[in-house]
Order: sequence, then C-alpha cells, then structure tokens
Amino acid sequence: MAPISETLTQAVATGEKRLSVDAAVLAKLADVAGDLAINLTVAALIFIVTLFVARWASGVTRRVLGRTRAFRNDQTVLSFAAQVVRVVVIIIGMIAVLQRLGVQTTSIIAVLGAASLAVGLALQGTLSNVAAGVMLLMLRPYRVGEVIDVSGASGTVQKLDLFTTQLTNANNHKIVIPNSKVLSDVIVNLTGQKTRRIEIKFTVGYGDNLKSACDVLATAAKAHKAVRTDPEPWTGVTALKDSAVEITLHAWVGVGDWWQTQADLMQGGKEALDAAGIEIPYPHQVEIPYRDRAEKD
Repeated sequence: MAPISETLTQAVATGEKRLSVDAAVLAKLADVAGDLAINLTVAALIFIVTLFVARWASGVTRRVLGRTRAFRNDQTVLSFAAQVVRVVVIIIGMIAVLQRLGVQTTSIIAVLGAASLAVGLALQGTLSNVAAGVMLLMLRPYRVGEVIDVSGASGTVQKLDLFTTQLTNANNHKIVIPNSKVLSDVIVNLTGQKTRRIEIKFTVGYGDNLKSACDVLATAAKAHKAVRTDPEPWTGVTALKDSAVEITLHAWVGVGDWWQTQADLMQGGKEALDAAGIEIPYPHQVEIPYRDRAEKD
C-alpha cells in the first residue's frame, strides 16, 4: 500500500505544480493582453488627436501667414505652408504612436538610413516632385489665381502642393500636372503682368488705300473703352500675301479685359472696314484648263 500512496502523492504534487504554472501563464497572458489593449487604445487616441492637431495647426499657419503683409494675398504660399505643417505634425504623431506600441523608433531610423538609397531610387519621381514644388515656391513663376500655359495645358492655377500643380481650364476641367514636369518645361504666365497686348491680323485688297485701312483700324481700336492710350494702338502692313495685304493691329489692355476686348476689336475692325468700303478679299484660286489646252494643241 505504501508504494501506491507515494505514487498518488507524487501525482497530486505534479498536478498541483502544473496547475500553478498554468495559472501563472494565464495571469501573464492576461497582463500582456491588458497592456496591449491599453497601448492600442492610447495609440488610437494619439492618432486621432494627431489628425485634429494637424488640421488645427494647418489652419493656424494659414491664418498667421494671412495676417502678414508679405503673404496676405498670396494663396500659393499659404496653401503650401499649411500643407507642410500638416504633414510634419502627422509624422510626429505617427512616431509617438509607434513608441506607444513599443516600437523602437531609433531602430526604425537606422533601418530607414540603411535603406535610404533603395527608397530614394524607388521614390525618385515623388521626391523630385517635392523638390520641384519647393523650387517653384521659391522662384515664384506663377501664383494661385494666375493663368498659365505649361506642358500643353492652359488654365487658372488653383493649387500648388508638395507634389502637383492643379489648374482649371475655361471648360472647368481639372488639370493636375506633376511639379517636376512643370519645373522642367516652359512656363508661360499669361496673367503675370498687369497689361497684355492684343494682336489681330486683317487682310485688305491690293487695290485699296493701305493708309486709310490702317487709320480705320486704329480709330476703331481707340474708340474701345478698354483699350489703353499708353501705348497707343498701332497698325501697319506686316505681309504681302498672294491675294491680299496683311495689316496687323496691336492694342494694349488690362489682363482681365483681354479676351472680351480681342473679340470686340475683331468684330469692330471688320465692321469699320466694311463701312469705309475697304474689301476683305477671299482667297483667290486660278484654274488652268490643262486638258482643253492639250486638245487645242
């Protein structure tokens, strides 16, 4: 009976030991799960607060710069600076989230440093857009609200951010151009100056009085209220075509009046030439009857 009781005693002791170990493991797992749940909750709260702070800091940046005389009316700088502040705040918030989750940010920075070459090669297009955006902000070839022609697209600048320049054309189409493409191409700022010149080419017959035609067009331009007197409208013969003489009209107007004034002067010049009895000739074509001539020969 003694060996049986000793065996039972050992079995009971072993069972109690295993139960104590299992209880310790379960308690440890419960502690880990509790800590993880707390860290996840805090990390989520940090992330949410980061989004709100980023939005708030972006708005504060825009308002502060908007009160500065140098940037008060410059929407390009305001939008660009606000976006940079927003991105910086979000990056700081994400670092705080990773630290709360137990991730060693120093290790992440070391890994990123070691992989910087690969990341740079993979994201060279994106990074070039960011660098180009900074250069465009420094060089200031255009501002928000100006009309530009770049990369075959024309439109009003709506936004300049870290990666792209957004335009809206006359048909209200949204055009998005990468900053690197904008910086590497020819930029024509159509409204970068206060005044703009209108150039219209008319044609008159060879038998008409050219001086009278020039005077008629100049008088029609001077009569328009949007045409500036300094410099005065100019007219002159600029080409001798096959069936007509070309007369060019130059008139200076404010940038905002360019489109409508050009249409008005084109119509007014045509009507003034008609009223003066000066012909705007149609293209002439001469038909040579080769077949008839061959038959006569």
